[in-house]
Amino acid sequence: MLKAKTRWQLAACDERLAEELAAQANLTPLVSKLLVIRGIQTPEQARDFLQPGPEQFHDPFLLDGMEKSVHRIRQAIENKEPICIYGDYDADGVSSTSLMVHLLRQQGAVFDYYIPNRFTEGYGLHKEALAHLQESGFKLIVTVDTGISAAEQVDYAKQLGLDVIVTDHHEPPAVLPEAFAVINPKKPGCSYPFDMLAGVGVAFKLGHALTGKPPLHLADLAALGTIADLVPLVDENRVLAKLGLQRLNQTTNPGLQALIRVCGLTENELSAGHVGFALGPRLNASGRLETAEAAVKLLVTEDPQEADACAVELDNLNRERQELVQQMTEEAVEMVKNHFPLEQNQVLVVAKEGWNVGVVGIVASRLVEQFYRPTIVLGIDPQKGTAKGSARSIAGFDMYEALTACKEWLPHYGGHTMAAGMTLPVENLDFLRQRLNELAREWLTADDFIPLTKVDVSLEPEEIHMDAVEELAKLAPYGMGNPTPLVMLQEMETTGMRAIGREENHLKCTLMREGCSLDAIGFNWAHVTQHVTPKARFHVLGELSVNEWNGNRKPQLTIRDLSVPHRQVFDWRGSRDKMEKWRQLMLAEDSLTLLFREESLEALHGLLTPQQRRFVHLVETFEAEPADQPGFRNLVLYDLPRRRADLERIVPIWNQAERIYCLFGDPDLGMERLFCPGREHFKQLYTFFMQVPAVKHEHLDALARKLKWKRHDLDGMLEVFCELSFLAKEADQYCFQPAATKRPLESSMLYTAWKEEAQLATELLLSSSEGLIQMFHQLVEPEPVT
Repeated sequence: MLKAKTRWQLAACDERLAEELAAQANLTPLVSKLLVIRGIQTPEQARDFLQPGPEQFHDPFLLDGMEKSVHRIRQAIENKEPICIYGDYDADGVSSTSLMVHLLRQQGAVFDYYIPNRFTEGYGLHKEALAHLQESGFKLIVTVDTGISAAEQVDYAKQLGLDVIVTDHHEPPAVLPEAFAVINPKKPGCSYPFDMLAGVGVAFKLGHALTGKPPLHLADLAALGTIADLVPLVDENRVLAKLGLQRLNQTTNPGLQALIRVCGLTENELSAGHVGFALGPRLNASGRLETAEAAVKLLVTEDPQEADACAVELDNLNRERQELVQQMTEEAVEMVKNHFPLEQNQVLVVAKEGWNVGVVGIVASRLVEQFYRPTIVLGIDPQKGTAKGSARSIAGFDMYEALTACKEWLPHYGGHTMAAGMTLPVENLDFLRQRLNELAREWLTADDFIPLTKVDVSLEPEEIHMDAVEELAKLAPYGMGNPTPLVMLQEMETTGMRAIGREENHLKCTLMREGCSLDAIGFNWAHVTQHVTPKARFHVLGELSVNEWNGNRKPQLTIRDLSVPHRQVFDWRGSRDKMEKWRQLMLAEDSLTLLFREESLEALHGLLTPQQRRFVHLVETFEAEPADQPGFRNLVLYDLPRRRADLERIVPIWNQAERIYCLFGDPDLGMERLFCPGREHFKQLYTFFMQVPAVKHEHLDALARKLKWKRHDLDGMLEVFCELSFLAKEADQYCFQPAATKRPLESSMLYTAWKEEAQLATELLLSSSEGLIQMFHQLVEPEPVT
């Protein structure tokens, strides 16, 4: 047995509908199943999803407030009224701001932009900034990716004589700002057919309305913010991502060209993954550590030299951000281990002075990855006496709802189900932690603390072929709402399993079943080779792709998770490196070693640490009650049992183990009595004593040589005859007892035990691996093992 890292949740699929869609839209069964799972039911919907184009954009004037906003902006442009774009410091905010800069520049507007400082101002509109803008001569403020919660600040702007147009995509609060216009597809009463646009998506729609056509020349910026902000890549977001990536791969924007160069991606076909893990983080780094000025300047400059300088600055800031995140994560992990044990904390709340609030969200994500607990990480400002931070959650725990239940301790908070931000007085931290843990105990079960992996489809090996895998590429770009398809294969055998890579930490193998084979690779999965037998049957989760090598193109599975659902028996009988293998198993601290012979315990005792002694026991004296046993996954059978009853005794222990290691077979640890003489041997010895009634102990070696027996076999036979009263053992000799009553050999308990031990040893040591497994199955195991 080998447990999967996560819980697998297979998506429901209407097989009949998938078959109909495959036939009607001329699709492979694999792709039609994936489309149905994504809610696509008709050939028309499938065409739109697989071939997104600008004709799928909705009318921007369906957004409430759009017509009024366009009229006011055009008026400002015509009258040369200064316009200020008020943005945000994350990748979406930077992309939104930059897109609006390009639009207004092309429209000949008088304008500038303003992005608040994360550390001195924080998110959103600020009265001081608005006053400064009014004093600087601005008449119109257009927000991007912010403003929907700024009712008080917008009222203040109106008092200053400023018109404010709010464009945003965040959840609207109960009280909306009374701005000149509010454009937000989530706004109550808005009839727009798609409400999941990113901030840059709303800005793109404003550009569409302002210019009369979709500003496709700016789709690269729209894709950048859309993908980086993790909005669902469906409907218009999918169109923006698809067209934007096409544009990004041939962009003429000097800043994007420079950013792609510093990421080392000039030779790559850029995908959503490159945006999410390379371009986006560098744009975010500026606002996380300093101001977002360098990021905006990068995206709006027309000077290649300035673009190169900004890109290098962002790359350096990103490296600094990575080092900072690593340091803070290590400190947070130590804090959890030393002060907030997992068995007592179902929600982790950690805070420290000096922690950079620009990266606490990333650190929270790292802690969720390691501990799989809803997590809040906060930086403490000792001068203000406040803690500011970010939250990340797990499936089943609605973080926004939980924070709302704690609002008496949270003057400022916001967010959604899986992520949130907050600011609170330091003295409220313990109250927050206590209440969140109370909620977790009410809302979550033990299974909720096992990571959940959503699986798209379970496939038969014959369903995986080049046509299907090539057609999969049409489902890209992948992201939120359209994840990379995960497929499941069951009961797969393997061949050629080996570790690869410079550090030999990656796994390469071929999966097989019923004549079908599939190449597979698992990055950082090489450790599995130590925990599976050659006959193991795998359940595997992975992503399908085309692997091209030397002109050959074949399907390949990238392993994301795997399990061996059955108990495994490792045939390590008679290993020359038995002691080393045993030491490695004991280092894992999840191995229980059972010994059948006292001499084995004596030999090992001096090698054991006090901790390890808890995991090494004689079967005869071991209490086989699960409640009394230390936790273990591996059961090590170190030496040979003498009786079948010994094996039966370990059934309760066996049934807990995931893996059974058979290390017995070493003749140096008291395994000499593996041969039981037959009746003819005993008859020969009896005849000898009839002729020579007494044999001194000092002559036994000579007698063994004369009879061509091993000395320990002779000693055993003498003990049997003594038990049957055929011989008498005196101080210096064995004496024949001719008057003794004849008794059958089988009446000797010593002989019966010797015979059973020898028969059992023969079965255990001389059987094939398959025979050994079958023997264990017949003796003690109610379910099949391999």
